[in-house]
Amino acid sequence: MELRIQSVNFDATEQLKAFTEKKIKKLERFNDSIIQTEVLLKVIKPETAKNKEASVKMNLRNGEAFASKVADTFEEAIDLCAEALEKQILKTKEKKER
Repeated sequence: MELRIQSVNFDATEQLKAFTEKKIKKLERFNDSIIQTEVLLKVIKPETAKNKEASVKMNLRNGEAFASKVADTFEEAIDLCAEALEKQILKTKEKKER
């Protein structure tokens, strides 16, 4: 799986990149047909609560999965995206098996 992480309006730390990579790579255990993943981390209006947005777009062999979440921290937003993507991946896999 190819993974690309982009940060908008800030510089992502290595720790944040490592956390993101770990969370996204865990999704491979649900479906090994993930070809490419793009993660976009963005700060919306600094100095406000819930101003961290994470968007994850996955290209699968038999479709696409996308999740975008806003939270107080990037880690929390990535967690929420991972949960949403997990459901989408499993749903896509079930459809394919029918």
